[in-house]
Amino acid sequence: MSERTRRRPWLAALLALVVSGLGHAYLRRWARAFGWYVAVTAAVFLFVPEPAISGALAGDPPRVRDVAPAAAVVVASVIDAYVVALRNNREYDRERDAARGTDLTDSANRTTDPDGRSTGPSGGGGSLESTETVRCPECGKETDPTFNFCQWCAEPIEGGASS
Repeated sequence: MSERTRRRPWLAALLALVVSGLGHAYLRRWARAFGWYVAVTAAVFLFVPEPAISGALAGDPPRVRDVAPAAAVVVASVIDAYVVALRNNREYDRERDAARGTDLTDSANRTTDPDGRSTGPSGGGGSLESTETVRCPECGKETDPTFNFCQWCAEPIEGGASS
C-alpha cells in the first residue's frame, strides 16, 4: 500500500456530492469510487422515470418522489466518503504515533530549558553542547553545536557533532 496521508473529510463529501465517486477517488479508493459511480448511475436509470430525466435535462425540475431513490444513493455515497476519510485520518494518526513511539521513549527523560533547547535527563543545565552556540566561520551566524554543519549556509563546522 502507498504511504497514507491525511485527507479532508468535508472535501471528500463535497466531491462525492458534486460527482458520484469523485470523493472516493480523492481518497484514492479506486474500486469504491467506481462502485459508487455505478450504483448512482444504476439508481438513476433503474428507478428514475424517463420523463423526469428528460424534464431535468430540459430545465424542468423533477418531482422529489421521482428522484428520491437516486438521491438516497447519492446521500449514502456522500456519507461513506466522509466516514472513509475520517477512518483514513485515524489510521494515519495511529501510524504516525507508532513511528514516533520510539522517539518519545528516547526523549521521555529529557527536558527543555526556556529557549527550547534540550537539557538532558537531569533537567538541570545538561551538557555544554546543548546550551551553547557556535559561530559559523563562513557566514558568522550562531548555529547549534550538535550539528556538524551550519543550519544557515550548510558549511561544515569544525568541532560540531562528532561524526
